[in-house]
Amino acid sequence: MLTLPTARPIARPEEPDEVRRLTPRHKAEVLIQALPWLRTFAGSVVVIKYGGHAMVSKSLRHAFAQDVLFLHQVGIRPVVVHGGGPQISEMLTQLDIQPEFVGGLRVTTPQAMDVVRMVLTGQVQRELVNLINAEDPCAVGISGEDGRLLRARQRQVRVDGHLQDIGRVGDVAEVDPTAVLDLLHSGRIPVVSTVAGDIDNPGEVLNVNADTAAAALAVSLGASKLLVLSDVEGIYRHWGEDSDPIRLLGLDEAKELLPQMTAGMQPKLEACVRAIEGGVPQAHLIDGRIEHSMLVEVFTTEDMGTMVLPEAMLEVMNGVQRDH
Repeated sequence: MLTLPTARPIARPEEPDEVRRLTPRHKAEVLIQALPWLRTFAGSVVVIKYGGHAMVSKSLRHAFAQDVLFLHQVGIRPVVVHGGGPQISEMLTQLDIQPEFVGGLRVTTPQAMDVVRMVLTGQVQRELVNLINAEDPCAVGISGEDGRLLRARQRQVRVDGHLQDIGRVGDVAEVDPTAVLDLLHSGRIPVVSTVAGDIDNPGEVLNVNADTAAAALAVSLGASKLLVLSDVEGIYRHWGEDSDPIRLLGLDEAKELLPQMTAGMQPKLEACVRAIEGGVPQAHLIDGRIEHSMLVEVFTTEDMGTMVLPEAMLEVMNGVQRDH
């Protein structure tokens, strides 16, 4: 005799006022608009770099967790890569270690590296995993050290024409995505902190920029998209002069704009460039200050930031816009 599973009661979600004012027909139209994108991205991997104001604001943290779960529930396979700059600086200050930056990168002494490792894997990651798992226990935290997921090589920064040592800071040299793929195949949401093994000094670890780490992981996983959350509306050709950001940005122009980016924006645009060069079809820099901006970007035709594309795809997209 076939026994059917007992249906669980579904709690009626609380609707914001602006949603409550929509008619049932309008709500249905919003859902139907997402259908082509659901078909396109079902089963694909989307790598999300989580950082900025979205990590600090309580409402934005909850909205981000909801967005990641939504992607997971509709058949997309999200992989979250997180930073933790504000939390690291706060902990260093509490320990009377003065945070120091050179060329936009954190100077990481061995003592500071211990703090970075503790905060990223023991605080920031645990908080995000718990937020997601409060709704559905499917998120699993993993460090770049685990399974040799990320291996890095120590880097220096050129300042005024001279190379400067910034300590235990590295660039990703190798990615082994096996551990992440195992989690995805088991229906989990990997949440990755970017502490990497030092490829030249076994047993040592390096602090890796989360933006560029997300790009390297997106390439190795064959992701359909890289989403980078930021604290600005998008990429501007002339910061402070243009009223609107660039909505569609070709790879060639993106590389031209890199040198003029601010210290905070340069690694984000560089991550988009590296992802496209590595074969990821689309990279998006999204305004993370707006709740559910990820879902709007993925499932609607609204622009929530800047999309970086290969040149051939940019021509296609521009042609579509002209036709409409």
